Amino acid sequence: MKRVTILLTLLAALFAAVTVCVAADDPNLGTWKLNEAKSKIAPGTPKNTTVVCAPAGDSIKVTVDGVDASGKPSHNEWTGKFDGKDYPVTGDPTSDTRSYKRVDAHTLEVVGKKGAKATLSGTVKVSADGKTRTVTVSGTDAKGNKTSTTAVYDKK
Repeated sequence: MKRVTILLTLLAALFAAVTVCVAADDPNLGTWKLNEAKSKIAPGTPKNTTVVCAPAGDSIKVTVDGVDASGKPSHNEWTGKFDGKDYPVTGDPTSDTRSYKRVDAHTLEVVGKKGAKATLSGTVKVSADGKTRTVTVSGTDAKGNKTSTTAVYDKK
């Protein structure tokens, strides 16, 4: 009985270590700061100034801080996997769920939904050197207006 307990404990520890190592290799992880000079954000649209992607157990937590369309501070959070499934998002008036789907090691597709309706879609691409992250998104804002943004982030 003691051997079985030790074996199960070792297997659990190995699984946890593998999960952490896989997450550590993900170029999307880290703290990203908006580089406004390189970005194309239309006046009057929200700006995500800081994005933090961090491991959260076997998932990823994405925390976004910035300013809304009127210039007031904004904050939203999403925890899920990069598997293309919808996971809840909190603090975002334009979406209830968000999904990220891995295209390749440096590219994700993102879709935000309010109810069952997609309100944004786009791509997240991390440069080969892992220092720059470019997010290209189009969608509809809280007022129903079409939007298109290319935000460039530098890794901190």
